[in-house]
Amino acid sequence: MVQLQCLENPHKPQYNGGIIVNPELNDGLKAWSTFGDAKIEHRESDGNKYVVAHTRKNPHGSMSQKLYLKKNHLYTFSAWVQVSEGNVQVRAVFKTDSGFKKAGSVFAEPKCWSMLKGGLTVDTSGHAELYFESNNTSVEIWVDSISLQPFTEKEWRSHQDQSIERTREEKVRIQAVDEQGNPLSNVTISIQQKTLRFPFGCAMNKNILSNTAYQNWFTSRFRVTTFEDEMKWYSTEATRGQVDYSVPDAMLAFAKQHNIAVRGHNVIWDDPKYQSGWVNSLSPNDFRTAVQARVGSIMTRYRGKLIAWDVVNENLHFSFVESKLGQSASSVIYNWAGKTDGFTTLFLNEYNTIEESGDGAASPAKYLQKLKEIQSFPGNENLRMGIGLESHFSTPNLPYMRASLDTLASANVPIWLTEVDVQGNPAQQAQYLEQILREAYSYPKIAGIVIWSAWSPQGCYRMCLTDNNFRNLATGDVVDKLLHEWGGSLAGVTDANGFFEASLSHGDYSVKIIRHGVADKSSSTSNLTVAPTVSGRTTLIHRVTA
Repeated sequence: MVQLQCLENPHKPQYNGGIIVNPELNDGLKAWSTFGDAKIEHRESDGNKYVVAHTRKNPHGSMSQKLYLKKNHLYTFSAWVQVSEGNVQVRAVFKTDSGFKKAGSVFAEPKCWSMLKGGLTVDTSGHAELYFESNNTSVEIWVDSISLQPFTEKEWRSHQDQSIERTREEKVRIQAVDEQGNPLSNVTISIQQKTLRFPFGCAMNKNILSNTAYQNWFTSRFRVTTFEDEMKWYSTEATRGQVDYSVPDAMLAFAKQHNIAVRGHNVIWDDPKYQSGWVNSLSPNDFRTAVQARVGSIMTRYRGKLIAWDVVNENLHFSFVESKLGQSASSVIYNWAGKTDGFTTLFLNEYNTIEESGDGAASPAKYLQKLKEIQSFPGNENLRMGIGLESHFSTPNLPYMRASLDTLASANVPIWLTEVDVQGNPAQQAQYLEQILREAYSYPKIAGIVIWSAWSPQGCYRMCLTDNNFRNLATGDVVDKLLHEWGGSLAGVTDANGFFEASLSHGDYSVKIIRHGVADKSSSTSNLTVAPTVSGRTTLIHRVTA
């Protein structure tokens, strides 16, 4: 996890600096040089040595180090940064043969050190140059404890698997015994997962209400959903005062019938493009009244029926409500939301926070600033908040994604990937989708995932999981593969003492004894719940009787 506090002294570099030469600047300016129109010098304060870029005349004027980066490697990056004045965003950038790669950013301050954490991959092996930049050219940039650590794809996958085993699974010992309690050796234990505890789902739309094939495909896989458009303001109140919840009501009833949890999406959308004409024409006073009525209407109607609310959608990139009601508009709306349905988690929902390292508007640091701004507004101190990451990816940068999650996790609120999809051709989509879902599932602080692939005969938003006959595309095969991997069915043979041991994902299971290829008629189905242990990993003992 990222150290968010601004510290008097920087920590030691991660991985001892990795492939960075002279990462703690203990050897003067060895391996470091100037980049752009700037001057650099070596300084020392209270025994700590670091490099400073000053007299900067352009944003990229700073210190730099030349490196060699390899394709098919994943690079984690970190550095400790300070500036001479203000609260200034500093970015780490790699100049490569194929272009500039932004590795991450941080808001740095004077008189203390802030951790910049990020990562990158490269398209081709070759020479690169690391440098730092800030749009504020009047500040000095101080840097220390720099680290760049490469991992092979095999090493990265191994870390994911270890994390999944540690955080999403438990070891279970199942003992088969007869009615007298004697162990049964060499019999087959069949384990079938009924539900996966981890919330993994997909968006849906109103087409599901009238399409049996869509219903069957969806309900056989998912236990959580988000309505694509049907709860949005322009859908429920196209004309002022004429509120119609009949479609989301029907979809919610369908979801409840099939034991599918629903995220509320969304109360207000901050993008000016997605406002009904009547909303645009309102005066500030009338707009305030309309927004307050919208919050009260939809959140009262569905209070207690949803697991989450996306309250003000995309308020890092856009500011429609702020333009009408002032800079604290989002904070005020969250205040109203908390008073209307304070028991449901209230999410910010934003894109490019983990997808694009170059989008400064929604960087993890900016996201946390907005979250803190809302939480610190009078009356919002005890709001039940959550972080929603839309996750509309092009080419995933897994090291940056993980570093961003490390930063966001410091807020200690639930984190969901809320609208996962991938742009591109189906084969590429499938490959990247699997990478993203594995990374998210392996990250301990991720509390749920929703894929943004609601089906329509005209096509999905950016990525479909099936064709129009609900036959899986390559992306759908990835979903089924992972659902099987994270649960599905399992069988094994008991040892001399009647035991069979397995590592099972958190969830609900049915357990049977199988003899001669069929279920033992003398045994009843045994229900097994595998839940996270409170006191560290212990082996759960479960007995099934024949």
